[in-house]
Amino acid sequence: MEGDHNEMDTRCADQDAFADSRARFEQVCAFLDGQQAGSLEHGALEDQLAEQGRELLRQLYQDHLDLRAEREVRVEEVVVDADGLAHRSVEAGHHRVLATVFGEVTVSRLAYRRRGKANLHPGDAALNLPDERHSHGLRRLAAEAASSGSFDDATAAIRAHRHRLRQTSGGGADGAGGHRRRGFYANRPHKPVTAGDVLVLFADGKGIVMRPDALRPATAAAAAASSTKLTTRLSKGEKRNRKRMAEVGAVYDLTPVPRTHADVLGTAAERVHAPKGTNKWLTASVLDDTVAVLAAVFDEAQRRDPSHARTWVALVDGNNHQINRIHAEANARDVTVAVVVDFIHVLEYLWRAAWNFYPEGDPDAETWVNNKALAILSGQASTVAAAIRRKATCLGLPAAQRVNADRCAAYLLNKRGYLDYPTALANGWPIATGIVEGACRHLVKDRMDITGARWGLHGAEAVLKLRAIHANGDFPDYWAHHVAQERRRVHEPRYANAIIPRAA
Repeated sequence: MEGDHNEMDTRCADQDAFADSRARFEQVCAFLDGQQAGSLEHGALEDQLAEQGRELLRQLYQDHLDLRAEREVRVEEVVVDADGLAHRSVEAGHHRVLATVFGEVTVSRLAYRRRGKANLHPGDAALNLPDERHSHGLRRLAAEAASSGSFDDATAAIRAHRHRLRQTSGGGADGAGGHRRRGFYANRPHKPVTAGDVLVLFADGKGIVMRPDALRPATAAAAAASSTKLTTRLSKGEKRNRKRMAEVGAVYDLTPVPRTHADVLGTAAERVHAPKGTNKWLTASVLDDTVAVLAAVFDEAQRRDPSHARTWVALVDGNNHQINRIHAEANARDVTVAVVVDFIHVLEYLWRAAWNFYPEGDPDAETWVNNKALAILSGQASTVAAAIRRKATCLGLPAAQRVNADRCAAYLLNKRGYLDYPTALANGWPIATGIVEGACRHLVKDRMDITGARWGLHGAEAVLKLRAIHANGDFPDYWAHHVAQERRRVHEPRYANAIIPRAA
């Protein structure tokens, strides 16, 4: 009988613990039953109910925390800090404020004390509380808002929960720390692929407008030394020198689709759709250079194909440093990588050359570009380069009027080792970077190139990392990984013995 009475007393105490929440719920019901709610349109009613509902949830959260505080029992083992010193004195009623998505709550817990040393709170570890004021839920909200829209949009999202963005965005951004992101992907299983699928690698750079203190030294020096002819706008050829290059990398799987040059540039009826990439993985950084980003790209490729059983293809825009780094990474990992210049870049050079020969908008220019492109796709890049130079000479164009023609010819000759389109098409490889060019725009331009935006270095880096995680479809899993890592970072190093309780 005594045991039954104790159990009943505990249940009654637990019910009393939520008395404030029940009272708050009754207030909401009374409001909905009253004349004020009955006079509101549905939109205003939604707003009122959302506000009162959030306060109800905050009260439920608070009551639960208070109940946990009442139920917290002293740790049976001696609590020892990281210096090996025992904290034997225990006091109840130590409080801290936690800002949550519902509003502020107060966490009460036992403090394990030792004179001259910071208190230890195993109850904080059980809740996996952050060091700072803001909860993981609020930090997640800040991370998602900051990475998906403008600063004003993010501010509005946070203000909806009664908090200011500047208080929380740092916490959300910290969740995308580079080392933590690398650890997440290093241990993440790769989705199965079809036998014979090609592994495609890509890297590119996109400029981001930065605050002066965030520019690279060379750009900052150029900006300081530059002068403009006009005060209100730039003249032709002048640069603001205000951008820092963000390096973007991608890896994806692709089922080969063999094609011919006619399949690419033939009539609409003749064309064959290019192969489609799957399992796309993106990374981006404004802190790291091409060397580091390409190393991360190769790490991801290595994770997907550790035995190098698949064909690796790297798409490039012709940047020599980029190509050299791809070869260096491939040699270091003893893997063969076929390097292919993006055909869209070749077409851009051809079109610029065409306007040296034809008036702007002349349909004959389109025919000329198409014929030269077909020849390049057929493996005749050197022949096309010679023909372009010969045409410029035969037309008697002065040096200033044949600049783009000469640049195109030089580009084709310098990159001819990476213009083996017949082999690429026959093997069904991609020859253009559309799948990742769109990703680059999504990662960088759509978010970072908002009119009037000026980025700090670490803010830009955090947003890029978060957008890459979102684009990969990994944010929910990554956030769970981040929260687990926070427990290891914040709580476990404080104790010399493994006595940290976990939530049931």
